[in-house]
Amino acid sequence: MENNFSGMKVLVMGLGLHGGGLESARYLAGKGALVTVTDLRDEKTLEPTMEKLKGLPIRYVLEKHEIEDFRDADFVVKNPAVRPDSPYLQAAKRIETDISLFLAACPARLTAVTGSKGKSTTSSAIHWSLNENRPHGKAWLGGNITISPLGFLDELGENDDVVLELSSWQLGDLRGRGLLKPRAAVLTAIMRDHQDKYGSMEAYVNDKRLIYRDQDENDVTVAADDEWGQSFLRESRGRPVPYSAKPPGKNLTGGWIPDPLGPGLARLWKIPGKEADAGRVVELVPARPLIPGFHQKQNLLIAALALLDLGLDADIIRESLGRFPGIEHRLEFFHDSGGIKFYNDSAATIPEAAAAALNAFEKPPVLVTGGTDKELDFTPLALAAGKAKAIILLAGTGSEKIKTLLDSGGVKYSGPFDSLDAAIKAAAEAASPGDAVVLSPGCASFGMFLNEFDRGRKWKEGVKRLFP
Repeated sequence: MENNFSGMKVLVMGLGLHGGGLESARYLAGKGALVTVTDLRDEKTLEPTMEKLKGLPIRYVLEKHEIEDFRDADFVVKNPAVRPDSPYLQAAKRIETDISLFLAACPARLTAVTGSKGKSTTSSAIHWSLNENRPHGKAWLGGNITISPLGFLDELGENDDVVLELSSWQLGDLRGRGLLKPRAAVLTAIMRDHQDKYGSMEAYVNDKRLIYRDQDENDVTVAADDEWGQSFLRESRGRPVPYSAKPPGKNLTGGWIPDPLGPGLARLWKIPGKEADAGRVVELVPARPLIPGFHQKQNLLIAALALLDLGLDADIIRESLGRFPGIEHRLEFFHDSGGIKFYNDSAATIPEAAAAALNAFEKPPVLVTGGTDKELDFTPLALAAGKAKAIILLAGTGSEKIKTLLDSGGVKYSGPFDSLDAAIKAAAEAASPGDAVVLSPGCASFGMFLNEFDRGRKWKEGVKRLFP
């Protein structure tokens, strides 16, 4: 695809708040395109993003879409949240995304990460270790992690590495394009999610499968040794590297963790240039990494398996991952007040993720949970609820379903609170010095918050304001 868009009429559909629309508009305007941005939200809501585009020759159409803009554009850049069957998109001559524009021009080695949960931690850990251990070039991180790769495309060199976190929506938008051929395709845990949009697990997972669709024998695919993961590894033309919670047998080349306090181990497989090491068991993840929780340790192990195939030695990987501090909104420790430790796990948007947060602490935490339902089954969260010292519910349609399950199980809770400050105060009252208080909603954030990142930031701001 051309990298010079001078004089082309481009329509950016959905400016958004996560960087994709912003960087698409900025990048294309900088390449000489005639850019129009259209968004159903008003100027006040979009003001923080529009301010970053100030001074660029961009036309805005807000609080509506005009069908003629779509018909007249040489191509439309869509936001991942826009359904592909939108009548406006049907009127477009050509449809792109910030990811497709990036992939068409990217000169660097690519690692792509997807999954239901754990993909942000895994992609960030891969990026961390690649940047810590490179003799030349630089590693870059972008994608669904709210960093559009268009923002760094012009700075990339051939010796660089790019790690892209990709959602099912972003992958679905690439279907049939032949643009995505990652050197390493990494699939984290697959769980029920987005069933309000997809309608079936098969449809949801089929978009995930696109991450390895165009790989060949020179690439690697890392996936779980479970039903979904085995199907990925069978289908991919890349070298199959499974990870598992079981000790590796003769045929299992992936990793396992014997217990929550044990190290992350892996049996080495045949990697080009390292054939002599095949079959050796090595430690890739330290017993006590900086980020808490068995599930987080498994995410680090997944990252380590990809890093091993990308050329890093096992000892270097273990030492580097032992320094990895974790990322915002994923079991992020951010404040201590009077001996009470506060954590932000706002990216836990499905019940299984909130249940995993309860299992991440050696001592029962105070759990702040609930929010908007995505037509999910909250049984996993309800079954784990007994591991909490106290449960504080935020208001929302999901919380109503959680209440019903907790009531039937005789589990006590406070709320639901339609004020975040009230929930914070209730959580602090339920905690004692030495306890952890964790926001892990298990639900979507719509209603009280713009998105899960807004929810996490407001949680941190509220805690620090009320309990400095």
